[in-house]
Parts: sequence; structure tokens; C-alpha cells
Amino acid sequence: MRLEKDLLGEKEIEDEVYYGIHTVRAKENFPLSGHSVHPKLIEAIIVIKKAAAEVNGELECIPQEVAKAICTAADEVLAGRFREQFIVDALQGGAGTSTNMNVNEVLANRAIELLGGKKGDYQLVHPLNHVNRQQSTNDVYPTALRMSAIWLLKPLSEACSCLQEKLQEKEAEFASIIKVGRTQLQDAVPMMLGQEFGAYAQAIARDRWRLYKVEERLRQVNLGGTAIGTGLNAHKKYIYLVNDRVRQYARFGMARAENMVDATQNADVFVEVSGLLKALAVNLNKIANDLRLLSSGPYTGLAEIHLPERQTGSSIMPGKVNPIIPEAVNQIAFHVMASDVAITMAAQAGQLELNAFLPLIAYHLLSSIELLTNGINILSELCIKNITANSSRCRDYVEHSLATAAALVPYIGYDGATRVACYAAEQGKTIYQALQSLAIIEEQELDTILNPYKMTSPG
Repeated sequence: MRLEKDLLGEKEIEDEVYYGIHTVRAKENFPLSGHSVHPKLIEAIIVIKKAAAEVNGELECIPQEVAKAICTAADEVLAGRFREQFIVDALQGGAGTSTNMNVNEVLANRAIELLGGKKGDYQLVHPLNHVNRQQSTNDVYPTALRMSAIWLLKPLSEACSCLQEKLQEKEAEFASIIKVGRTQLQDAVPMMLGQEFGAYAQAIARDRWRLYKVEERLRQVNLGGTAIGTGLNAHKKYIYLVNDRVRQYARFGMARAENMVDATQNADVFVEVSGLLKALAVNLNKIANDLRLLSSGPYTGLAEIHLPERQTGSSIMPGKVNPIIPEAVNQIAFHVMASDVAITMAAQAGQLELNAFLPLIAYHLLSSIELLTNGINILSELCIKNITANSSRCRDYVEHSLATAAALVPYIGYDGATRVACYAAEQGKTIYQALQSLAIIEEQELDTILNPYKMTSPG
């Protein structure tokens, strides 16, 4: 065991661990969710620490050998080592200080080892004086959150693109299959099954575009603003250089915010992103609901489409197969919508120069992006890709529905079309048969009118 001190006193720390007293206190104080800080958020903080160490070394704010040791330690973590050392709960008080200190201590203790010292010998490398030099949790954490959100949004955008493509393929495949459209769950006018899938594709295309555009706001960071955005204790050269260096490592165009006080105290950009994630969740939920309805039955429901069968659906009802992929997507959508409420509440609860609730925002925002990405991928590959149409059932519904009566309105008026529909319903006839019986329209003209609906025979 080694003994470490902070302003509250002393604690014994296990020799083999790389974190220190600040992390241990956080572990004791926040046994909350059981979820670790998102790995992408840790990765982003590590990138910032590496960039800061390099710049601090170049500006001779810390010794060169210390800077190199911190950078080496950072590279090791980025390569996948020491990930088990980041132990603080995702939900924590302190605006992310516990997460920042966990990273500071792990990098410091690994750097100490690299310099030939023993963990806890902070005279060699100090978590605050060296690793955290010219930084604050209040500029590191929100910058890292923006970075990690952008990194995760890229796979989400790709997943949306794939889903859009799969839906468009179905649009083309089902372009010639006529079916009854429905409004308020009641028969409406005929349409093509492909048009239904084309509408889904268009909705996902809008979501993809929205998420692409919101990156512009996420790219504005407050790194270098330190505690409240004024840049206290940070040299101007450092502020410019560290932002340039992080931009190189982040692999996207990142820019220092024009007003870093604003970027430090306001979290509305995360609400904006969350709102767009919610919009995507709404569209996915609608699509999943429709797929469940359209495939319902299969013997006593609509059964206009067949979903790929993925697993046995019941422990008591033999032969039952459920729409499990759409159901999973529904649940993801509910989660994202609920997370949006939490993010909204946390963002509006910021006070004066800081929002203390960024850990809650980070937890819900990053998990929502990841859940949506995974959900869209399984929806595309395990469901949409292999959907088949029940064209005979679709056509049968059209032929025995009163929906085609709407096509008669321009020719015999609303009242006349209503008379035909009522007669068909009373006599158990199709619209085509009812028109033949009533002899309202000549046979040749009747075929012309109903031809767009492929209803040129009573079937």
C-alpha cells in the first residue's frame, strides 16, 4: 500500500493501481449507476492531456522528460492499455472533476513508472502540476464531450445512410405492389407498397442531414478557457497551440469558441444534438410500429409483409414468431426520448459560470448516440434487408376495400361515389362489381378510371 494526501487528509492506495486518492474518493462517493464513463469520453480526455503535455513541454512550462513520459503514457492508454484503471461512475457530482482527476492520476503514475519512479511519487510527475497544467475540468471535460459526440455521430450517420439505402431498395422492389393506404387505422386510398418504404427512406434522409449539420456547433470548444472561460492561468500561446494540436489528433476541424465564457457555462448545444437524436428516434419508432402492424398476424392480422424470422417467440405457444427487431428498436427509441428529457433538465439547471451537471448530459448523450447506431444497424441488416411482400394479400385487400371509390369522385361526384361504396358494402361486392351492377359508368370508361389501381377486373 502507498499513502497519498489531499486537502481532506490521507488515504492508503493499493500499490498496483494507477489511480490515486482523488479517484478513490470519487469511487467511494458515487456508487450510483454501476456504469463506467463512456470509453470515447475517456479517449477524448486522453487526447487533450497528450496535446497539453506536448505544448507545455515545448513552451517549457513543464520539463521535457516529464512531457514525453505523459505523452507515452497517453499513447499507451489510446492503444488500449490501463482501461480498467478508469473506475469512477458515469454519474458524479463535481461537473466531471472526478473523471478528469482519474485521468490525471493514471497518466501521472504511468509516467512516473516510465521515468523509473514508483507510483505515488508525485515529485516526479504530479497529476495537477504537470498532467493538468494550464487546464481545468471546466474546459477539458466539455471539450472532450464535444469531441466524443462527434466521433460517435460519424458511425451513426453511416448507419442512417445504410438504413436509407436498404429502405430505398425495398421501395424499388415493392414499386409494383398495390395495397390499401390507411389513415387513422382505417382504409384510405390505394397506394404502392414501395411508396410506403420510400417515405421511410426520406424521413431517415432528413435525420442524417440534421445530424451532419449539427457538427458545426459541436466543433466550437472552450479548451484554454480554464475555470470559467477567461483563460486564467493559461498562456495565450498555449491556448492557440493546444487547440491546434488537439485538432490534429481529433481528426476533424475543431475551433476555439469566440466566446469561451459562453462555451463554458452554456450547454444548449448538447440539447440541440439530443433534440435531433430524439427526432431520429421518433422516426425509427414510427417505422418500427408500422413494420409490426404491416406484418401482424400472420393469419389474423394485416400480414401485408413478412419480417425475417429471428427466434422462437413464445415459451408456451408453439410456432409463434414475434417482430423482435422492431420491438428492440421501439425500446431504443423510448430510451432516447427519455434521455432527451434528462439532458434538457440538466442543461437548463446550469448556474452562472458553469453547468455542474455535464456528467449526466454526457452519460445520456453518448449512450443515446451509441444505442441508435446499434439499433439502426440491426434494423437494416436483420430486418429491412430481408423483408418480403405478401402481394396477393395486398391485392386482395384492395379488391375488397371501398378505398377505390375515391377514384370515382371526379367522374360521378362525392355523393355518387358514396352511393357506390354503400351499395358495395351492403351487397358484399367490390367497387368494380358494384359499378357494373349499378351501370353508372360505361364498362370501357370504368376500366380507364380504375386502371391506375390495377382494378380492371373484379378479380
